[in-house]
Amino acid sequence: MLLEKYNQLLEALVVQLKLFYGERLTSAAVFGSVGRQMPNYHSDIDILIIAEELPVGRIKRVAEFEFVEKKMEDLIESLKDFGINTYLSPVIKSKDEVIAGSPLFLDMTVDAKILYDKGDFFATVLNGLRKRLSELGSKRIFRGNAFFWDLKPDYKPYEDITI
Repeated sequence: MLLEKYNQLLEALVVQLKLFYGERLTSAAVFGSVGRQMPNYHSDIDILIIAEELPVGRIKRVAEFEFVEKKMEDLIESLKDFGINTYLSPVIKSKDEVIAGSPLFLDMTVDAKILYDKGDFFATVLNGLRKRLSELGSKRIFRGNAFFWDLKPDYKPYEDITI
């Protein structure tokens, strides 16, 4: 029931993202515990939104996203009847910013669930990153309650590594 409720929320979120961003929307992917399909009753929804013609700066992008958040408010509130206390945690990037890369994408190679992807843009980015991590012999390690990456287990001092 829990996973079903999160998935219903994600479906509604994609509809609202398409309505708001329109043709500017390139991709949307959920990551973290919800992306791994392992949410709990208090999991937030980590959502990567890739769009064109975005305002400059995180604050302006989040302010713009408030329109989507308002549209989702009633559905999110209704989940409390099932004991689910969640909220949206957006990361909003342009295509150029995604191409430039981010450490955030490392875990997404393993646990992102792509919800929308015009022209397979983000799938292509993640596949390229997966390939590079494989070439380096990278390993994702779970310690305590967190993941970290050993990007090149056979690293030698002063060796230049490009991801």
